[in-house]
Amino acid sequence: MHGLDGLRGLAALYVVLFHCWLYTFPGYPNSSAPPWLDGLMYGRLAVVFFLVLSGFSLAISPARHGWRSVGVAQFLRRRAWRILPPYWAALAMSLIFSTLLVPASHNGPPSGASILVYGLVAQDMFTAPTPNGAFWSIGVEAELYLLFPLLLFLRRRLSSVALVACVTLPVIARGLMAAGASPVEGDNWLAPHLAPVFAAGVIGAGIVIASDRIQRLPWGWFAVLAALPVLSLGIIQGSAWMVNHYFWVDLAIAPAMSMLLAAVATGRPALLVRLLTTRPIRSLGSFSYSLYLIHLPIVMVVIRRVAPHFVSPGLPTFWLTLIVALPLTVFMAWLFSRIFEIPFKRNRSWKSIINLGRSRWIGTSARAR
Repeated sequence: MHGLDGLRGLAALYVVLFHCWLYTFPGYPNSSAPPWLDGLMYGRLAVVFFLVLSGFSLAISPARHGWRSVGVAQFLRRRAWRILPPYWAALAMSLIFSTLLVPASHNGPPSGASILVYGLVAQDMFTAPTPNGAFWSIGVEAELYLLFPLLLFLRRRLSSVALVACVTLPVIARGLMAAGASPVEGDNWLAPHLAPVFAAGVIGAGIVIASDRIQRLPWGWFAVLAALPVLSLGIIQGSAWMVNHYFWVDLAIAPAMSMLLAAVATGRPALLVRLLTTRPIRSLGSFSYSLYLIHLPIVMVVIRRVAPHFVSPGLPTFWLTLIVALPLTVFMAWLFSRIFEIPFKRNRSWKSIINLGRSRWIGTSARAR
């Protein structure tokens, strides 16, 4: 669904802008940036959107088949084949950057523990100096993939309501135990808290296979109405308050995100769908995963190694970062995807990739002769 790819691409681009902002202006969430740049503060919500979109995309096919998917082993093998090769390539790149150019963690350069923890995609369960600050969500998503077959089972055997209750009530109970304050989230074990937003995407996929009457409902407007209370609260309380209360904001905004995906998947609003399916945005969506994986080391090198030699800190550094790092990361991500991502999207095995490479080499040799 090209509209969904477009949304994915725009979300990845927003994360790049967020990190350009974050590492230029210190003091997050009470940033030293000009107030008119506060709209770049919500990188966490872009990642939440990725998780909702992941649950939505993965659930469309099972929803069309009675909420039944391929076997658990086959599903996990396909996910590993799709996610891990570009992730491991980006991990190698990040280890080089954070060791030789600029540390990605206040704990210093990566260690042997970093290679082990991040190589096994276990960063949500174990702590180690990170080679790439964006990798935290990959560990969360990997754990949610393990949960996905159970979510389908609950949806098939019980209902959407039961599914929501099973994954959301424990999270709400944990939040209420914090005596009214927003629970402090550490570096680990975010997957249980973010399981409800992933499940919101799974439930939203049911709209795609519902009756025409259900599909014709104004899901785009429903998404706006669902988001308004959260956005209004953010405007009243301020952006820093929003950031400090992400525990609750994540849960509150996920239904609106799911309904937006349902609206786009069913072709409405038409103007938005046309925008999302334009060639530049559709192309950006095609390598959005690569963009997410590799952008941060490049952004940090520009901010901390290049910019100090040419401009002063603050806004001049931010503009230089946008001018240099933004197009560079997009181009490098496109190139990275051609090598490490697209071959694994188009082929289901190493044998297929090798045969494709052999046939291309033979074709090139024949043309040369």
